[in-house]
Amino acid sequence: VQLVESGGGLVQPGGSLRLSCAASGSIFSINAMAWYRQAPGKQRELVANILSGGLTNYADSVKGRFTISRDNAKNTVYLQMNNLKPEDAVVYYCNMKATPTSGSPQYNYWGQGIQVTVSS
Repeated sequence: VQLVESGGGLVQPGGSLRLSCAASGSIFSINAMAWYRQAPGKQRELVANILSGGLTNYADSVKGRFTISRDNAKNTVYLQMNNLKPEDAVVYYCNMKATPTSGSPQYNYWGQGIQVTVSS
C-alpha cells in the first residue's frame, strides 16, 4: 500500500489549504485514516483521525479550524485547513491503518510528508 499526499504549499495567515492523501496498491480494507504533523526537533503529533464509520477526533489546537473527511470509494482522506496560523506551518503526514488482503493482519502505513507554509 502506498500513500501519496498532495495539496500543500504556501498560504497567508488566515488562509486555507486542503490536503489530500490517496492510497493505492493491494487494499482489502482501510480502518482508521489520520493526519499527523511534525515540527523540526519535535515529536510527530496527531492532528485528526477518522474511523471507518466516520467518527472523528481532533487535536485541541485545530478544533474548529480543520476538518478531516474520507472518501472510501477512492481510498482517500482529506484535511481541510481554515484560518491557518504560523504555528501550523510544519510537515504533515498521512497515516492509514489498512489490511492489504483478506485474512492478513492490519498494518500502519505512512505518506512521505508534505510541507505547509504559512507566511505573509
